[in-house]
Amino acid sequence: MPKKSDTKKVDFKETLWKSAEKLRNQMDAAEYKHIVLGLIFLKYISDTFDIQKNNIKKMVSDSKSDLFISEDPKVFEKELEDRDYYTQDNVFWVPQKARWEKIRAQAKQPDIGSIIDDAMIKIENENNSLKGKLDKRFGRSQLEEGKLGQLIDLISEIGFNEKHQSTDMLGEVYEYFLGKFASAEGKRGGQFYTTKSIVKTLIRVLSPYKGRVYDPCCGSGGMFVQSEEFVQSHGGKIDDISIYGQESNPTTWRLAAMNLALRGYAVDLGKEHGSTFSKDQHPDKKFDFIIANPPFNDSDWDGEKFREDPRWIYGTPPVSNANFAWFQHILWKLNSNGQAGVVMSNGASTANDSGEGEIRKAMILDDVIEIMISLPPQLFLNAQNPATLWFLTKDKTKNGRNRKSEMLFINSKRLGEMSDKTHKVFTDENIDLISKTISSWRSGNNYQDIKGFCKSASLKDIENKNFNLAPAKYIEIEDENLSFKNINNLQDDLQKLDKQNKKFSQEIFQMLKKIQFKKN
Repeated sequence: MPKKSDTKKVDFKETLWKSAEKLRNQMDAAEYKHIVLGLIFLKYISDTFDIQKNNIKKMVSDSKSDLFISEDPKVFEKELEDRDYYTQDNVFWVPQKARWEKIRAQAKQPDIGSIIDDAMIKIENENNSLKGKLDKRFGRSQLEEGKLGQLIDLISEIGFNEKHQSTDMLGEVYEYFLGKFASAEGKRGGQFYTTKSIVKTLIRVLSPYKGRVYDPCCGSGGMFVQSEEFVQSHGGKIDDISIYGQESNPTTWRLAAMNLALRGYAVDLGKEHGSTFSKDQHPDKKFDFIIANPPFNDSDWDGEKFREDPRWIYGTPPVSNANFAWFQHILWKLNSNGQAGVVMSNGASTANDSGEGEIRKAMILDDVIEIMISLPPQLFLNAQNPATLWFLTKDKTKNGRNRKSEMLFINSKRLGEMSDKTHKVFTDENIDLISKTISSWRSGNNYQDIKGFCKSASLKDIENKNFNLAPAKYIEIEDENLSFKNINNLQDDLQKLDKQNKKFSQEIFQMLKKIQFKKN
């Protein structure tokens, strides 16, 4: 049963979303997204600046403080604008004209869009880590006159209060809006947002407590947010992991930068946006953990340019499909003890065209594939393409018993519950079941195959299936609705219906004969 405070928090976010949506009118969600999320970020950095300012005020005006200056505001006022007090605590420096209350005071002016663009430029100029990463399209937005001002008033409702740190509240709103925009945009939305329960499953299985974490197609950075939250929830510190990412879409790259900065996470997204295949932003780095949801079956990845790439140690991927280019790039970037979790189209598990089957076979024989999990439909906000989670590893003797020449297959298609009429999510209990099953298999403690759910297969089993990695090939699935007992019952019912049908037909025939006789 949710706590009252949790219910209020969800209601607040939902109410805020509905209010923001009313202001959109006919504007495209893909365009509107950047305006709303940009304003939320601007509100966040202004709020954190104000919180820090209040902290400084307390320190310099408290006679017991080591930083005491005076109790007279006229004396200590200048100190409140000392940049060092902010930057030393990793708080973004916000110039006076860019602060939220200044923006809000001008919200009804006809040139408010240009005022916000100017504020974003000032913030970038004062904070190197944000250079080139903030959106500056407010002045040319297609919102109706007055709507931007209304949006500013609406977002002014979010912020610091006694119960919530501004980072927590704004972070939750930001993530909630990202998901809502992804759903509103349809297929394109999935290019920047992976649903939370899928990410949570990847993180629970990989358990990235410490080390370098990398996402080669990071979208809006949701994988990283979940990684950091996982570390913190298990008693670790934020700086126990180092975050590296890359994103080809320039606007999505900016979204990721804002999403992570909003939570105070240190992250390296590269000097610029760009294709992972042609502009690797981290060419000399290897990683402990890689988490990725690449675009499925991408035919526009310029594969012809990379025919002789050294990353293709298992075979040259087809120009028409980047699935196995992603797998091989990920394996190339893992260190000798590294692990990876990848969301991929079901087709990669079975494909044999254009050499994909041979690449998959080579990966299997090199023992770099550890676990395959088939996902239920409706788990994604956009496409309903069937998908599978692939877990890759460089060393099956690590993180448990020696699992060489073994693979675990899991069928999770019966798991999950509907979050609305069209979308499904994994519950915490579902994720626990998956992660505990994998942990048990890895350790060798109390693992057993479960009919319809999981199966540990040997290399010989996989060879016998022609190196097909679809979990359904290995897991004996008993459809509860089609058991032998049910089938026998159905046959009996059909026989009864057939007899009744014949009886009714004869009765109708006799009645028709009588009618015909009377007419004559």
